[in-house]
Amino acid sequence: MQQNSKCSLNKRSLIKKRLRLKIKKGWIDLQQNRYIVLENGQIFSGKPFGAAGDVLGEIVFTTGMTGYMETLTDPSYYGQIVVQTFPLIGNYGIIPADFESTAPQVKAYIVREWCQFPSNFRSEGDIDTFLKLHNIVGVHDIDTRELTKIIREVGVMNAKITSNLDNLDEIMTEIRNYKITNAVQTVTAREITVEKGTSDGYRVLLWDFGAKENIRRELLKRGCEVITVPAGMTAEEIVNLKPDGIMLSNGPGDPADNTGIIGELARLANANIPTYGICLGHQLLALSQGAETAKLKYGHRGANQPVKDMMTGRVYITTQNHGYAVVNDSLPPQASLRFINVNDGTCEGIEYHNMPAFSTQFHPEASAGPLDTCYLFDRFMDLIKECSKCR
Repeated sequence: MQQNSKCSLNKRSLIKKRLRLKIKKGWIDLQQNRYIVLENGQIFSGKPFGAAGDVLGEIVFTTGMTGYMETLTDPSYYGQIVVQTFPLIGNYGIIPADFESTAPQVKAYIVREWCQFPSNFRSEGDIDTFLKLHNIVGVHDIDTRELTKIIREVGVMNAKITSNLDNLDEIMTEIRNYKITNAVQTVTAREITVEKGTSDGYRVLLWDFGAKENIRRELLKRGCEVITVPAGMTAEEIVNLKPDGIMLSNGPGDPADNTGIIGELARLANANIPTYGICLGHQLLALSQGAETAKLKYGHRGANQPVKDMMTGRVYITTQNHGYAVVNDSLPPQASLRFINVNDGTCEGIEYHNMPAFSTQFHPEASAGPLDTCYLFDRFMDLIKECSKCR
């Protein structure tokens, strides 16, 4: 009995020692609440982690059980406050090799619980320190299930994270007036870069609208020379680089805002270069051909989205991150619907008949997530090979 009591005391002493150390280092703040104020007027109270400060953004949720590092560093989340539905985040630490860009792209990060002591042989730190380093505000210890239900019922909305509710009317005005602007221009590459492939590899131009690193990795894995170009490139400049194929990347924001890119894509269609569009690239290509896009109620974000191939009937489990979709019945005569979302019937992929091109709303590079659709990169390689014979 005495031995058990002594063990219990030692355990409590160790916990207190760790707690004092964390407070001393400023890792956590037990005194101040951090509030999430939603555009519909509802308020959640939680505890702070990550960086301090107030932040405005569009609040969205993602359902992935893993892949939080990919979520944090995915440029498609630019301007957004991300809620993780999985209750424990950070348990395998920070792994830079898995980043989708050089730094976090989210506006803020909301979790039920974050892991203070990650365990993984690849880990290089904890998520709290990582968010602090990159000045990303975090909130934990809230009911993320309830918050997610509200977003599903009301729809995606703006929100503000703050530690002070004294001027609530002013806060609500700020929230209502917030809009994500210049999203693609903010996250795109600043200059042209070239990564060499194998001697017999194809030259693929990656048009960067906020490209995930794994798209580039998948192309390099197939021996391609990858030329990454900024979003502001013109069709003429792209043709002059003489690519064997063009990859249109993912990216953030409302696709219809990118009128300049859409116009250049329409001109590029006449060049007859094999093209594959992913996510935002899929939407921009559709818009350039006369289709329309619309904002979804709460979007598709996570690694468990079922997609059906309309040609074969096969269903794939896919990774997705988008808030807009191409309107099914707006497709022009030169395009046909190839994939649909099983849950809501929205467009997930298009085949083009006036040019060697296809596109998918989902992410076939698939990290973190299922590997069902990686074959689409091979299909892109086959399309390049086929077209190269005709030149």
